[in-house]
Amino acid sequence: MENNIWIQIKVTCELKYRDTVCNIMSVVDPGLMIEDYSDIETGLNTVYGELIDETILNADKNIVSVSIYISGDRPLGENISFLKERFAANNVEASIETLGLNENEWASSWKQYYKPINIGERIVVCPPWEKCELPKNGILVEMDPGMAFGTGSHETTRLVMRLLEKHLHGGEHLLDIGTGSGILAICASKLGAQRCSSYDIDPVAVRVAKDNIASNRVTNVSCDVSDLLSNVTLEYGKYNFVTANIVSEIIIRMAPDLPKYIDDNAILIVSGIVDSKQEITVTALEEVGFVPFDELHENEWCAVALQYKKP
Repeated sequence: MENNIWIQIKVTCELKYRDTVCNIMSVVDPGLMIEDYSDIETGLNTVYGELIDETILNADKNIVSVSIYISGDRPLGENISFLKERFAANNVEASIETLGLNENEWASSWKQYYKPINIGERIVVCPPWEKCELPKNGILVEMDPGMAFGTGSHETTRLVMRLLEKHLHGGEHLLDIGTGSGILAICASKLGAQRCSSYDIDPVAVRVAKDNIASNRVTNVSCDVSDLLSNVTLEYGKYNFVTANIVSEIIIRMAPDLPKYIDDNAILIVSGIVDSKQEITVTALEEVGFVPFDELHENEWCAVALQYKKP
């Protein structure tokens, strides 16, 4: 695939989901093309004296389409999976289509661009079809994301992994919410966490994560289906480390329930946050007892590390 090829990702939904869909899609690319004819009155044939196309007049005013265009050298499969996961987490019913490639092509086309990635001082994320060299005391995270979000190529994932390397010291009981490909839980295990429990709302992501857990030969990582915290268990007691690489709106919605699952002084790393929403996200967490103590930024993204202090 040549770098000058552009692929349209088109999401179609009911009008009531428009703003949520736009917010989520703008995370992938801010250049949105919105097809929304809800404010055009049936029967009118002029707007500022111009004729309206008959197909627009006859369009279903309750249906909206939002499109973005991404370069052919970006990981299409990962972006599609990101959208599916975020739509599911927000209870958005939407269809996704790609124009320019058929499904079989986009499911594998990103592989030629997915190369080993060095993150922080020790972590190397490597697809199984590539060879890589580890730094001294380095850890290898072998990752085949399949149809799930999380290869280490996105800023939000890298930011969390850098904070994990910095603040996870060994022996932790970690909870990973919205695990995607399982990359963060696997990384935490290899950095020394004693037990990692990961969850995702998407059964496909859970299946992919379990495959990646097996291929990395980490026996202390589990993965199950859960809508955020709804099915999270405390079989081994409360957690003292939590990662959540999800969008700001979901972090804010989940914040009041988090203290039920964690010990005092537990560390929480959140990401998937655009810089403009850092303040409202952190404020929501502070209101339930979390104290921020570290943050990292890359491009327009940020990740924040906080510690829970029981009120």
